[in-house]
Amino acid sequence: MSTGSAAPRVAPARGTSIDDLLARVRAGHRPDVDETASLLHADLDALLPVAAALRDEGLERAGRPGVITYSRKVFVPLTTLCRDRCHYCIFVDTPGQLALLRKPAYMTPEQVLTVVRQGQALGCKEALLTLGDRPEERWPEARAWLDERGFSSTIDYVAHIARLITSETGMLVHANPGVLHPDELAALRPVSPSMGMMLETTSRRLYEEPGQVHFGSPDKDPALRLKVIDDAGTAGVPFTTGILVGIGETIRDRAESLVALRESAERHGHVQEVIVQNFRAKPRTAMQGAPDADMREYLAAVAVARLVLGPDMRVQVPPNLSDPRELGLLIAAGIDDWGGVSPLTADHVNPERPWPQIDDLAASTAAHGYTLRERLTAHPEFVNAAETWIDPALHAPVRALADAAGLAADVIPRGRRGAESSDLTDGSARDETSPRPTATERDRERSAANRVAADPGVRRLAERAASDPLSLDDADWTRLLHATGDELDDLTAVADDARRYTVGGPITLVRNRNLTSSGFRRAGRAAPGEFGLDDAAAIATDAVDLGATEICIQGALPGDENPGGYLDLVRAVKSAAPGLHVHAYRPLDVRDLADRGGLGLGGALAAMHAAGVDTVPGTGVKVLSERVRGLVAPGDLEIDAWIETITAAHLTGFRSTSVLFYGHVETAEERVAHLRRLREIQDRTRGFAEFVPIPLPGGDVPLVSGRAPVDEHRAMVAVSRLLLSGSIAHVQIPWTRVGRETAAVLLRSGGDDLGGTLFDGRVLPDTGIEQGLELPVAAAERLARSLMRPFRLRTTDYRVTDAVAPSIVTSGGTRFPLPSDRSRTPDGAHS
Repeated sequence: MSTGSAAPRVAPARGTSIDDLLARVRAGHRPDVDETASLLHADLDALLPVAAALRDEGLERAGRPGVITYSRKVFVPLTTLCRDRCHYCIFVDTPGQLALLRKPAYMTPEQVLTVVRQGQALGCKEALLTLGDRPEERWPEARAWLDERGFSSTIDYVAHIARLITSETGMLVHANPGVLHPDELAALRPVSPSMGMMLETTSRRLYEEPGQVHFGSPDKDPALRLKVIDDAGTAGVPFTTGILVGIGETIRDRAESLVALRESAERHGHVQEVIVQNFRAKPRTAMQGAPDADMREYLAAVAVARLVLGPDMRVQVPPNLSDPRELGLLIAAGIDDWGGVSPLTADHVNPERPWPQIDDLAASTAAHGYTLRERLTAHPEFVNAAETWIDPALHAPVRALADAAGLAADVIPRGRRGAESSDLTDGSARDETSPRPTATERDRERSAANRVAADPGVRRLAERAASDPLSLDDADWTRLLHATGDELDDLTAVADDARRYTVGGPITLVRNRNLTSSGFRRAGRAAPGEFGLDDAAAIATDAVDLGATEICIQGALPGDENPGGYLDLVRAVKSAAPGLHVHAYRPLDVRDLADRGGLGLGGALAAMHAAGVDTVPGTGVKVLSERVRGLVAPGDLEIDAWIETITAAHLTGFRSTSVLFYGHVETAEERVAHLRRLREIQDRTRGFAEFVPIPLPGGDVPLVSGRAPVDEHRAMVAVSRLLLSGSIAHVQIPWTRVGRETAAVLLRSGGDDLGGTLFDGRVLPDTGIEQGLELPVAAAERLARSLMRPFRLRTTDYRVTDAVAPSIVTSGGTRFPLPSDRSRTPDGAHS
């Protein structure tokens, strides 16, 4: 879609060299397929500057120079059934797999609203509906589910859900249901201001040849997909499409695909963005052994997409499918949009690739000279021309969320909370906005505004908790913590659904070992459990040799040891193993360094940063209650001091874990107060990576007399998942305390992480606090497989390891840094 007028440009005479061709493209020439293929073979140092210049020209013409956009979204996997059989897809399940996973054929409206309302509370304005193509045409189970509920087709149900989401929450829906017929496009247009479907490739070979990625998938016929894109233009639908790089297509296939998308966009003006997506191999697929898309070829495809599509097209890349250190290269290649990024839900199509933190994405964007701005599902050009592109039924909801430039306004979506009707008629959505309140104000407002009469059923109470945890009072949460029998089964099932539809299916593990710093002796080892600086270096080197990516160091130094030993210990580890993530020092340890070392709290945290500490454990507290501390752990840090320290650590830039030790003298109300306090800290700092509910050793005091220990743990994990949902994403199961068999049960109660391998190591294994308790990676994989869930190794802090990055050096001498370790897996910090 053209976003402005420019003076006519006269292209220079056609030449034969790449430089001549690039000069002509820069002057307005539209390359044909042959020329596009030549560009895809060109050196990056020739392509990237021209692509970046075209992007900058387009942003100037659009009235937002230097702005790269994204959409804050919630990901709704409406059904994972599909009639296609793509060889790279991990999103799709069969009915048999759904039965084993205890998943429904389709998400129910209640499950959808549970997820969407949490996204609404986090400021999301887009609900991305993604699903398989026409599952009812392959699976009788899908047809039966739709028939029982009165829906003629999956698309009919998509329309119902889209209408419901906007009516109830004010959020806008981007529908991504695959191949659509013209009547279906017309049916979705009044409820979805934008839609999308990847072209992927025009290659007929990949579709027609046995063994290729699209063979046996009727909806991947390139001609059919191009027709859908054209039909969307005829219907006046702002449309997202794109290509997939690295699935077996040739360079010429890529060229033909880009030119075909340009031609459709020019015919109708409806293509709002083109995604250039890099293939990432998935386990348990036919292509699991295929290499990921080559980075050089990917960058060339991104840059050439800009050259072919011109300055006015939005060119998008998914930021989670690239290493954070590659984002600058993608900006240099001419992109101007990062697509949808979720603060709540996983990328269910690429579950092994976590979304970047939005603040981190903004920082990366700014580091390369651009400003990150939030947009809506429909891009500003289409929002500003709503009379042409947006159905009248959606004008009011779109206006409610848009600013004067057509980007996203700084408001929280508002809908008809608690309304029974799901109909959204012309203009019926409330045009209601408000300035974004503080987290505390928002929580108070939502708790009061959304209160409904308490339902006597635990399932209904749990479902309300999943949808809006802050609408429950302490008595409600106490009731859930006391659930037994069938009610406990209902509670854990709802909690596990909340886990599935937010963080997704993977079970994660970090490869690590412990080092108990209370055993440090500057003079060296003189007794079991003790170690010196040289020992620490040897332990770190051994851990890396065993495959560890993290060393967890915690424990107060003896009073006769210089507190500078905290820092020296970290320096010794980092010197011996620079790439090893150091997860070190509880708030109690930090205060000891601050007080005895004379540094003060801020000085101690700054010194830890300088020494090489990466993240901190949020341990050293049982329950955030002075009554409990006095009875159980009077030597622990005072509660106010613990909160002050962990908050300061977060605000200094450290992320941490969080914990609750239960099963001793604490009451149910004190557990609830603890979880609420963690939410309050998280609202302020966003520093907690995960929460670990830990049974206190030797406690074993159930809230419900006679309730089996496993049921006590199930209730605690489920309530933790629900009360912290939308705040702290990951719930870790402490397998060292409950055992592997019970851990498997708790992973079906809302848990998603197993903590660490806890390697003993071959050097002084007695210096690790949980010596003798190892969880080999193979054992964790078997556990995940028994639950029919994917397994992922993770780093400590949701980031890649700090490997030294090699470079692409082009023939022109330009150096483009590339990471040596291109893997990126989801994680949480080990406690």
